[in-house]
Amino acid sequence: MKIISASRRTDIPAYHTDWFLQRISEGFVRWRSPFGGRELEISLAPTDVSAIVFWSKDYRPLLPHLPALHRCGYRFLFHFTITGLPNIFEPNVPSADEMVSTARELARRFGPETVLWRYDPILISTITPPAYHRERFADLASRLAGCTYRCYFSFPTFYGKVIRSVTQLERETGVACIDPPVQEKIALAADLADTAGSLGIQMLTCCGDYLTSDRIAKAHCIDAELLSHLYPDREFTRTIKGTREQCGCFESTDIGTYDTCGHNCVYCYANRPRMWGRTRASDG
Repeated sequence: MKIISASRRTDIPAYHTDWFLQRISEGFVRWRSPFGGRELEISLAPTDVSAIVFWSKDYRPLLPHLPALHRCGYRFLFHFTITGLPNIFEPNVPSADEMVSTARELARRFGPETVLWRYDPILISTITPPAYHRERFADLASRLAGCTYRCYFSFPTFYGKVIRSVTQLERETGVACIDPPVQEKIALAADLADTAGSLGIQMLTCCGDYLTSDRIAKAHCIDAELLSHLYPDREFTRTIKGTREQCGCFESTDIGTYDTCGHNCVYCYANRPRMWGRTRASDG
């Protein structure tokens, strides 16, 4: 049995729910590997899937279908990115208010331990300095307290395509993104961890081992140990197979495709740079 990641490469719940349900109905998914182009196929039959780890900024299109999937034998974790960043950085992402409400509904249906909040990335810019994040994080954490026990975070990695995106953004808007010194990141992360801890939320750093401390744990975003705790009747891999340096994820199969997400976030590593102000694509 395999852990299915759906998906780091695109937002399946927000934009590809119909496709995903069709693949579940047919019992398999076929895709072309982004690393070499080889065509791959994997079973999605309930007997072959130990759990599905979803990643999304908007679960509303998928939410009505989750009870039926659960009855069919599928089990879930929900990485839910809620940053509340200004629209200029996340032009097609729904409001934080709407997403907090959705997170609460997921927790009500499947339990707070299945909802993994991502305040990710912590994007420092000329309009979102560290003080902005201290205030914004405190507000979101207070509203999410009780419907999640974990917060995953990282600072952006400025890959080539991200540099092109932020350069274009600065040229068109005058807003500059900043990669702050390490000590500034550590100080900000420590403050956020204090806030989270006071509300019963554990902070976990994704691919940022230098941020770990007695209050901040190393993240395993695909977490076989958590899945084993939640679903003790299932068998899960014990192999850690990270996707990049310092990644602590356990082995999984990601079924997403790059350049298929409509959120158009400026910091995204999975989409090519695009013009800002694009209208949000239709759900599904």
